[in-house]
Amino acid sequence: MALIINHLCTGCDACLHVCPNDAIRAESPYYLIEAVLCTECVGDHAKAQCAAICPIEGAIVDELGVALNPLGSLTGIPPYKLHPFHLVEAHS
Repeated sequence: MALIINHLCTGCDACLHVCPNDAIRAESPYYLIEAVLCTECVGDHAKAQCAAICPIEGAIVDELGVALNPLGSLTGIPPYKLHPFHLVEAHS
């Protein structure tokens, strides 16, 4: 059980200091969650703290690739109204 920070990460540092397990580290080109340290905040918080503070939709996903902050969840903009060049990943 571990979360993943993907290519949408901007390296804003928001998640770096809220992880109760110090599982996040700054890497290039985007941050990395150490799988052996990540507990998804189970037992510590109701929601994963990295996702709770992340300002980027779709940047933090679970092991199945499901975004914890899916497109539209932070902005309120429905995904179908997003610019056609926005990186929308198709799910089969």
